[in-house]
Amino acid sequence: MNNKIKTICVFASSSNSLDKEYFKQAYELGTYIANNHYDIVYGGSNLGLMGEVTSSAKIKGSEIIGVMPEKLYNMGIHPGDCSKFILTKGMRERKAKMDELSQAIIALPGGFGTLEELSEMIVQKQLGYNNKPIVLLNSKNFYGNLVNFFNDIINENFAPKTTENIYFVANTPKEALEYINNYNFSESDYLTLKLNTKINH
Repeated sequence: MNNKIKTICVFASSSNSLDKEYFKQAYELGTYIANNHYDIVYGGSNLGLMGEVTSSAKIKGSEIIGVMPEKLYNMGIHPGDCSKFILTKGMRERKAKMDELSQAIIALPGGFGTLEELSEMIVQKQLGYNNKPIVLLNSKNFYGNLVNFFNDIINENFAPKTTENIYFVANTPKEALEYINNYNFSESDYLTLKLNTKINH
């Protein structure tokens, strides 16, 4: 366990209509998170990979903090089995609260919402607003094309070369937790990122 990290923010799909391998890795991830003594903050739903990762983590003893916008809650989106459940005014407030409560990020496969959340965290780290480990769990090579696109952004100079250090691509839940456990972001890393993002961001 990384003693600087207590709670991991998990971004994930809320769809139940996914290949079973995605659910398998989500369940494994939740188990690894709990076994490494981390808690989870997430979007609050009991659906899809969101429900799978948090249910397995809670069984093993993790505290689960759900954060959901009032609109989704009022639409009948049921909260998961949360230790603590927080309602926010809107989506932006939800992301801000999840950011506030966490010290690390893991993005499981997901849709446009997951992509938006992940992109915002990458940009925040690029500009020096956070120094959190950011992990993409690449189940079934789900993020392969996206990572290639990120590489195109860097290779075409739309972002500095140092952007490659902002996120880590894990092919298994074990790799994701090993990266977080061993993560150490130094002040020199921050200065390098800050200097290289004055023009390209």
